Amino acid sequence: MSKRISLIIDDHTYKKLRLKQASEMKKTTATVSFSKVINDILKKSI
Repeated sequence: MSKRISLIIDDHTYKKLRLKQASEMKKTTATVSFSKVINDILKKSI
């Protein structure tokens, strides 16, 4: 089950996350949500 939360992310981190999202979107024709990018990164780091 997913939870809706709010995060405060600094500008540098935000830009890196958006670049990661753009990179993932180039690999597929499907959309890649910003939430999915954040969740995938968190899952890898925990």
